[in-house]
Amino acid sequence: VQVAESGGGLVQAGGSLRLSCTASRFAFADYAIGWFRQVPGKAREAVSCISNEGRTYMADSMKARFTISGDNSRKTIYLDMNNLRPEDTAVYYCAAYEHPLGLMISRIVSNGCRGFDTWGQGTQVTVPS
Repeated sequence: VQVAESGGGLVQAGGSLRLSCTASRFAFADYAIGWFRQVPGKAREAVSCISNEGRTYMADSMKARFTISGDNSRKTIYLDMNNLRPEDTAVYYCAAYEHPLGLMISRIVSNGCRGFDTWGQGTQVTVPS
């Protein structure tokens, strides 16, 4: 599996940004793709993820401002981030997970996007204070 991210950049506080991630070379029909972020010196945290069946997870602190969506035909997901804040500044990583059992996909999404094993290189999002 491979993932490719795009869409990071610098945006003023209150602005919006869309991140895109395309995954490829899945061996199985069931998969999930997600977004994570990391600030230097802090642990990586899950932002949101979505399964091929449309099951989603969004971190509580971002539910009011971020939206995740997916295009199964393109194996692409989008993270729309609105009303961005300086504390959203981070490297955002796309990740993917696949499994022959759809139940396992549902489980990792429901469990807060835990267990992803294929990672992109990350894209920087900067919101100046």
